Amino acid sequence: MPDTAPPVAASDAPHASTTAVRQLGAQGSQEPHETLGLTRRWRARCEAGLSERSHRLLDRVLAARGLGVASEADAFLEPTLRDLHDPGLLPGLERAAERLLAALDAGEPIVIYGDYDVDGITASAILYHTLTALARDRAAQVRTYVPHRIDEGYGLNAEALGQLAREGARVVVSVDCGVTAVAEAAAAREQGLDLIITDHHNPPPPGSPWPDAFSVVHPRAPGSVYPFAELCGAGVAYKLAWRLCTMRTGERRVSPELRALLLDALALAALGTIADIVPLVGENRVIARHGLRRVRSTRLIGLNALIEASSLASDKINEEDVGFRLAPRLNAAGRLGHADEAVELLTTASAARAHEIAARLSHQNDERRRVERSIAERASELASDAGMTGTDRRAIVLADASWHPGVVGIVCSRLVERFSRPTILLQRREDGLASGSARSVPGLSVHEALCECADLLETFGGHDMAAGLKLRLDRLDAFTERFTEACNRRLTPERLVPSLTYDCVARVEELSPGEVGDLARLAPFGRENPPVRLRLAPARLIAPAKTFGQRGDHLDLRLGTSDRAVRVVGWRWAEKLASLPRSGLVEAVVEPKLSTWTGRPAVEPVLVDLRLCEG
Repeated sequence: MPDTAPPVAASDAPHASTTAVRQLGAQGSQEPHETLGLTRRWRARCEAGLSERSHRLLDRVLAARGLGVASEADAFLEPTLRDLHDPGLLPGLERAAERLLAALDAGEPIVIYGDYDVDGITASAILYHTLTALARDRAAQVRTYVPHRIDEGYGLNAEALGQLAREGARVVVSVDCGVTAVAEAAAAREQGLDLIITDHHNPPPPGSPWPDAFSVVHPRAPGSVYPFAELCGAGVAYKLAWRLCTMRTGERRVSPELRALLLDALALAALGTIADIVPLVGENRVIARHGLRRVRSTRLIGLNALIEASSLASDKINEEDVGFRLAPRLNAAGRLGHADEAVELLTTASAARAHEIAARLSHQNDERRRVERSIAERASELASDAGMTGTDRRAIVLADASWHPGVVGIVCSRLVERFSRPTILLQRREDGLASGSARSVPGLSVHEALCECADLLETFGGHDMAAGLKLRLDRLDAFTERFTEACNRRLTPERLVPSLTYDCVARVEELSPGEVGDLARLAPFGRENPPVRLRLAPARLIAPAKTFGQRGDHLDLRLGTSDRAVRVVGWRWAEKLASLPRSGLVEAVVEPKLSTWTGRPAVEPVLVDLRLCEG
């Protein structure tokens, strides 16, 4: 389907199976090696039938990822908008859409209550643009509300809902939050609010009550038949927006104006999907792939201002641009300021105001990075001193009064990368509480581990890989011990050994611009669809390695055989220079990349790890 086509109902076309994609986690043999990088073990995704001399490189990578069947590979490489599922299959969505349209027609004030991260910000913007476009009276009362990260904390809160009711709101629709807000939903009902909850986070455990809201839209609600459970908050909001448009028009195919609106909304959904690190398979892959194509041509004033402030001049914006340029700026507002500015940027800001906000977000992001580095250095020291980096204690739990609660989540991720274990970082507060964030490692649900500690916590919520929590300081020691015990049961010492996974073995001669360009068809890359990594068969260092870059931080290696040589770039590898011989055979794990720095495509793999061959 061409990019300009509108989303269609699921019945219009068969869906691509995601079963094979989910085999990605299956690992092949393990090989312990002492390497020159941070990694000590390399392992293949799948070794059966993947000789470096069989098939083209793309075929071998696809087979390693469980996509060896041609029809499945084609569906994965060329996802279409027809692969999106019918939004009406989402539990609670039809009832939610009907109520929102009725509120628009009756002139009832609607408040979109969103989370303060990129997922919540983009989800808020999706619904704001959709509802205002569908209002028969263009003066319809639709506004957004974002809680302050520090003053109010994550998710719905009864005080804010009460204030919104006193200000005249009649319908509140949450995005990216609310599925565990049982008390808050009851408070909303007492205030006369019709509360619609749209969320994707882990729902209440079996046997626990769900919020008594007007409607709860969640792909994993009890009895759900929705085919894909991994949508992010912006993805759920996009499905609601799509159904609002078709319900308003009474047709499955909407007008050109609404089609353009939904494509702009798809760009926002792609930002939320990539930033929230949900699996980039199934529907998420469709949203990310087609939404990224729309980002550069978006009509949204604020998004264009953000792109400009991020110095993204390329014709195409990819997932790395979102992850390292756009998303951190949007997140910076909620981390160091108030996320309502980021929502304003993507909704109501004029051109002048959009550029003002985008510039401020860039400044806040620079400050966020400085604070992040400081906390990461201190937290690493404390974790080592407390014995939390060995094999006996397989979790890190730390608290400090000086740590900014808006930044600790990012630092958690840094410590997880470094120490390969779940990490919780908290800010000690003057009111006797500690609040912060948790991050996990693949295969361990931090949400499940927190559920085992629920009686020690004031509040918590999230999903398998990330969560937020709050507890009393006098319970911190008990919580630390119980959470650590929960992680010790789930993680063996062997899983604490840093490792990397590569797709298949390749020869330097295979790294032609055409072959490497074919591998880019697997993008966008992310969780459950990681960047392609190749283990290069032994190649010779054909020239002494040298450093480059303004501060000499990076390494330039020339690897080759008798038939071909290639430049391999080691970002921030300069400190390894003294460990490298001037010549000899090496094996490397690389991410194949094409560079256009010289004006034409040239293969320049990025170094992931390196080891010397004996002899």
